[in-house]
Amino acid sequence: MKKLLLSFSFLTLGFTSQAQSWVEQGQTFPVETRGISEINIVDPSTVWCLGYDGSNTENNIQEFTRTTDGGATWTSGVIDIADPTQGINNISAVSATKAWMSYVDSANGLGGVFKTEDGGASWFQQNPTAFQTAGESFCNVVHFFNENVGIAMGDPEGGEFEIWRTTDGGENWTRLPGASIPNPTSGEYGYNGGNRFIGDNAWLPTNKGRILRSTNQGLTWTVSQGPLTDFGAALPANSGRLSFSNTNNGCLLKTSGTVASPVYTFYTTTNGGTTWSAGTPFTGLYRTLTYVPGTNVMVATSAGTPSGSAYSLDNGTSWTEIDNGAQRGIVEFIDGSTGWCAGFSGVDPLTPEGIYKFSGSLANDQFTASKFSIYPNPANNMVTISSTDVDGYSLKVTDLAGKVMVVKDLSGVENTIDVSSFSTGVYFFEIKSGKRTDTIKIMKD
Repeated sequence: MKKLLLSFSFLTLGFTSQAQSWVEQGQTFPVETRGISEINIVDPSTVWCLGYDGSNTENNIQEFTRTTDGGATWTSGVIDIADPTQGINNISAVSATKAWMSYVDSANGLGGVFKTEDGGASWFQQNPTAFQTAGESFCNVVHFFNENVGIAMGDPEGGEFEIWRTTDGGENWTRLPGASIPNPTSGEYGYNGGNRFIGDNAWLPTNKGRILRSTNQGLTWTVSQGPLTDFGAALPANSGRLSFSNTNNGCLLKTSGTVASPVYTFYTTTNGGTTWSAGTPFTGLYRTLTYVPGTNVMVATSAGTPSGSAYSLDNGTSWTEIDNGAQRGIVEFIDGSTGWCAGFSGVDPLTPEGIYKFSGSLANDQFTASKFSIYPNPANNMVTISSTDVDGYSLKVTDLAGKVMVVKDLSGVENTIDVSSFSTGVYFFEIKSGKRTDTIKIMKD
């Protein structure tokens, strides 16, 4: 049976719904104990979430919920693909109306991609000839980098990973040639979860502890070995979960040991997962980790035991508790003050319950407590870096692909950086002062 690479806990009694740092919202699923397996933030107003059965994860659920007003209201719906036996394994949205989802039969494989253009009211299949080899094809994930370019990835079929790519919103798909993809090892396959995407980059973990990566919207791929033998094995083997802050910096939390005595080891990378640091014992209580994009700030959650959430300002070295005793599922941020955390639907449909929006109480004194300001943003020719109470600092500017554009040691309260030669796009200004690192995202017009 194909394994779902997700870390969920069944809903238990004693759910604590109030926390100062999270504002509870109603995700409007029609029954009790609906959880959220994926949070897909398009922008601060638009968020899509994929539902699952929090009382029994073996039950097949084809449901989503969506907000277009920053979470003030949520609308749930059914992902109607005319076959209720198929498992929905992910959702990828690019706007309030357009989204794609992938599905698979966990026992028999196959699967495919459906798209909606009306906010989930209706769904239609794309690329119906893909993932059709019984016993080999297992559709794992679909992701769209923008409204036109997307990929759908599956297990090896015919001796090569089955990866399809489109450049016209899914109207036409082309299977990538084997020469563009690393060869699979014996018995290797991907997972229906745990895949990561930032900008033009994609990371797909496998059951051999390897990471397939593309830096060009899925056109070509490389592979590296993670510090583990399988990203989704059950104890007493090991498993792991990736998270990335930008195209270079990320982390991996490995679980090993036994069910009774699990061991958690924390690794970091500064080159997009090509190599990893020596592992260190993980110090946090909550072990579903997510970066605030472009920063060294991490948020950790848990719906198991113990349950709660915490944040780290130093890339996972130390942790400060946000709350405890509340079941906190996966969390996703788009910036330091905008993020959502998964919960479970309740009994009373009139009571907002089931998803939490970050309240902003941490953003004021933690996430955005920087001694630096960078402006204008977006920028055209010159960018000014203004600082307070800082004698000197180092600056590194990188693009989305990780290319280093500027490296400088600076002093004084105000400096200017010439970006007139930069291409239009997103750049990360990484500023190091003492033991602190601030990373600020700048748009270049």
